[in-house]
Amino acid sequence: MSVDPDCFAANEALELAAQLALEYRSGAAALDPGAAPRAEASGFDIPLSRRGREARKVIAALDAAARPGLTGSTKPGFMGWVIGGSHPAGIAADWLAATWGQNACLYDSSPAAAQAEAASAAWLLDVLDLPREASVGFTTGATMAAFTALAAARLAVLERAGHDFEAKGLFGCPEVAIYISDDGHVTNYSVLRYLGFGDEQIRRIPSLADGTFDCTALEQAMRSDRVEARIVIAQAGQIMSGGFDDFTRVSSLCRELGAWLHVDGAFGLWVRASRRLRCLAHGIELADSWSVDGHKWLQIPYDCGFAIVRDERCHRRAMAMQAGYLPNMRDTRNNSDFAPELSRRARGFAVWAVMQSLGRLGIERMVEEHCNATHLLAQSLRHLPGVEVVNTVCLNQLAVAFIHEDADLSELVATHLNGTGQYFVRTADWRGRKLLRFSITCGATTDTFVRSLVDDVERIWLDLARRAA
Repeated sequence: MSVDPDCFAANEALELAAQLALEYRSGAAALDPGAAPRAEASGFDIPLSRRGREARKVIAALDAAARPGLTGSTKPGFMGWVIGGSHPAGIAADWLAATWGQNACLYDSSPAAAQAEAASAAWLLDVLDLPREASVGFTTGATMAAFTALAAARLAVLERAGHDFEAKGLFGCPEVAIYISDDGHVTNYSVLRYLGFGDEQIRRIPSLADGTFDCTALEQAMRSDRVEARIVIAQAGQIMSGGFDDFTRVSSLCRELGAWLHVDGAFGLWVRASRRLRCLAHGIELADSWSVDGHKWLQIPYDCGFAIVRDERCHRRAMAMQAGYLPNMRDTRNNSDFAPELSRRARGFAVWAVMQSLGRLGIERMVEEHCNATHLLAQSLRHLPGVEVVNTVCLNQLAVAFIHEDADLSELVATHLNGTGQYFVRTADWRGRKLLRFSITCGATTDTFVRSLVDDVERIWLDLARRAA
């Protein structure tokens, strides 16, 4: 039997991609592409071939073009943003998902994709210890997870106020008041715009030093409002401080005043996986919905998020799609009932693989080790003259100021750290200050690595301070 030349060429391309992927994961490269020398401005800006090119050559060209512009987000020194390190089991599962080419929207279009998401959803609710009757939608990330959950919230609170949103939409609806910390994550404000809410509906509640709700101010605002529909957006893991809202107090207030409580738990919700740290999120299970990323602390390859809604009926109604060619099957899972897309990749395969690979104890251990490493980094930096740890460290976020004789050198410290090729860090403006932010989220980051980081920070900082004197 002769070998199909097209099949042979495809296999060559797949084998080369696997080889290059393994080289990249195990190789050394600068984590910050801005700090690395570049041979060319771009290898992507080339003419489009008329007749096409051999797949293997295209993959080789793609790798060569991409390498200079890749950030080292899978390396232990990547701490610039809250980005996970893409667990190998998830990468392998994603390769298979791409190979299988499944559209994971309907049970009929891919029973395997539906079953993988159903199983993974049950594990998520168990690991996070959220209401087991809740429904879970697999989204591109926490932004679309929040959109999904808050779409369900909008429908529910308007229905309680006597408005048929499904029939009338926002036309003539009662006013909806949205309560959110003035230091809440920017994506939540964007999501509210997507859902049709404007500035006049959004109550920006004053925040405490860690960016979470001033609960007294929240209560005063909610009690002074004369509206029929309310939504509160709380935080589990504030983006700069890692802080958590007082969910027991906030949920009690929401129940009393008939408000829907949504929790932005993009990364902080994962403390629920730790028996030691879950006290940080005490009472979070009393909320009505939660949004959380998979591609952050769970190390799922990009992109992956979860929209979790206590009331499955509202969740389905908010996301419902109906057409004559779409089967209406309530006894099986249609993934598109729980997320916005009809055409979508099969994210559940990678989630299933990573959760099986890590196991319950592996997830718990990873979260605790990252928090321990963050505390170690904070304690070590506090001993350096002119260095101030700004936030109260409770999670995996660290905000640090580097000041010498009133000169702010935080940006210079970041530049020199990135210039070593071992780290990727970024500064951020927070509460009127320029701060160097460390986010310890990559699965490969350990206490041992952090000790090396401390040595490098000390060396760089003392040298910069000496030169600035």
